Amino acid sequence: MAVTPEQSAQPSRPSWRETLAVYLQPRVLIVLFLGFSSGLPLALSGSTLLVWMRESGVDLGTIGLFALVGTPYTLKFLWAPLVDALHVPFLTQVLGRRRGWLVLSQLLLIVAILLLALTDPARSPFYVACGALLVAAASSTQDIVVDAFRVESLPESEQAAGMASYVAAYRIGMLVSTAGALFMVSAFESTGLPRTTAWMWGYVAMAGLVLIGTLTALLATEPEQSRRAEAATSGESAFNRVLTAAIGAFSEFLGRKDAWAVLSFVVLFKFTDAFSGTMTAPFVIDLGFTRNDYAAIVKGVGLAATLIGGFAGGFLARAYPLTTCLWIGGVLQAIANLSFSWLAIVGVNQWALAFAITAENFTSAIGTVIFVAYLSALCRNPLHTATQYALLTALAAVGRTYLSSGAGYVAKATGWPLFFVICVLVAIPSLFLLARLQRRGHFDTLGKTN
Repeated sequence: MAVTPEQSAQPSRPSWRETLAVYLQPRVLIVLFLGFSSGLPLALSGSTLLVWMRESGVDLGTIGLFALVGTPYTLKFLWAPLVDALHVPFLTQVLGRRRGWLVLSQLLLIVAILLLALTDPARSPFYVACGALLVAAASSTQDIVVDAFRVESLPESEQAAGMASYVAAYRIGMLVSTAGALFMVSAFESTGLPRTTAWMWGYVAMAGLVLIGTLTALLATEPEQSRRAEAATSGESAFNRVLTAAIGAFSEFLGRKDAWAVLSFVVLFKFTDAFSGTMTAPFVIDLGFTRNDYAAIVKGVGLAATLIGGFAGGFLARAYPLTTCLWIGGVLQAIANLSFSWLAIVGVNQWALAFAITAENFTSAIGTVIFVAYLSALCRNPLHTATQYALLTALAAVGRTYLSSGAGYVAKATGWPLFFVICVLVAIPSLFLLARLQRRGHFDTLGKTN
């Protein structure tokens, strides 16, 4: 029987000792902590903020529209060439090209979170939106640098472990800024502080946790690929470096076969997750669970499911062809939405909520690890890694930001059980594109992740 190119390229099954040894490599551990730093701010301008707004009496339609504050995540490719090409005064000289931008973006993120902490959703939703936009802008800039750092610093043998560690830590960061933040707010309230003040101090505590990423950046070493790229362009002007990064990233990608189908697939693969995720926190609160019920289950069961799912995704990425992994991740993350439909029918039941949160976190972590592996395989040139990866992740954020902005109105019109069934159906276009790209040999041309 003939062996297909994908079968011949399939890696051997790793032993658990080999897998553990790779996860403990210093470069992988650095990526793990940077993943936590990247995941922390997303919920602060997303689901955690939505709980704060819901408790403040903001209506569902307005809450759904707040998905638009994630616009910087979809536009970050516009300033990614600046990150690829320009130096940060003093920081670049002391820390290097990537680490200098890392520290700058994290300092800006701390300031933005502190500003958001000073707002009040009940009195000034406009200022809340402005603060959330600043957090999203600083966070997306950090993501640009972290993604480039991860792709450039990890050798081929550590890519799968790095991606799994990054995604698991990213999800932990999100859990800390959702469940952790909610617990902190409740703790502050229990001391007699007004609700608005309790939320303010909860956000201040989250700003302090960003320093974990800053310390990691200071302890890391500059990627060798970045050093070589910096040396290769050291004689060029800043304008030429920016132009090279911008034009090279776009022209190289758009020159590929089936480029537009690939871009559409990138937009839609995580859309099923994004559409349901926008309304998960308001749904749980509306159903009758308390803030602490939700936080306890997300922090406990959700954290365990995220860790297991992240490392399961990393194992799949090492052991099976990328196409197979994408099919597994795409189908699982879509079907998991049915657990929330069941929860909506069952009502306030702690075990049902635990099951739904477990299913969502486990399958989403698998899908994200595999998706990150795919995006990493598309980015190969260190001269514009940040720009090209930012373009792809910005497109992936389109589903979370724009396509999901009407989720609140859909939930309001259909009711919660049918809404989560619709969340399953919106995965069909991405699976259709996956089948089309597979038939046309797209995945055979990627080779190994660089």
